[in-house]
Amino acid sequence: MIVDFWKFENEARLQGFTQVAGIDEAGRGPLAGPVVSGAVILPTGFEAPGINDSKKLTPRKRDQLYDQIREGAIAVGVGLVDNLQIDKINILQAALLSMAQAAGELSPAPDFLLIDGTFTTPATIKQKAIPKGDALSISIAAASIIAKVTRDRIMADFHDRYPEFGFDRHKGYPTKAHKEAIARHGISPIHRLTFKGVKEYV
Repeated sequence: MIVDFWKFENEARLQGFTQVAGIDEAGRGPLAGPVVSGAVILPTGFEAPGINDSKKLTPRKRDQLYDQIREGAIAVGVGLVDNLQIDKINILQAALLSMAQAAGELSPAPDFLLIDGTFTTPATIKQKAIPKGDALSISIAAASIIAKVTRDRIMADFHDRYPEFGFDRHKGYPTKAHKEAIARHGISPIHRLTFKGVKEYV
């Protein structure tokens, strides 16, 4: 089935909205690090061959598309909520907060948000939640790439600080190697203390 990747953007523009932003997050599932959201407003006709849900792309392709999106977008915003705040407000609320932050970073400001998933954000902007939106909307797909690449780079930096955990490889996700590292070394300052697989060691 051929997907019209501009369907939701075009529908919003037909309703009179002019700055339509896609939003997605990366990092709800990991045991460590922040949750990061991307927000992207693309110009009509923007093309980047291969753009898709970031999880379906190789790291090299994501990096290439990240640069193309940064160069060709009308606006790009990033929101970040760290592990301490995640433990305070829970991961869903943290993800939605990071999405609202990302939208707030956009200039020009968006007047309509297309959001990946089933929840809308705390932002006071007209918005639409789209399940599996990162595979249906070019703006959300672009946002997913911004979020994923940004978070992966953050976790690579954390690896330099805490190399014993292997954050450069698993990016904080609950892999066997990560769980074994926690069992061996305990927890780091960036681990999410309320998550199963971590709280047992607090």
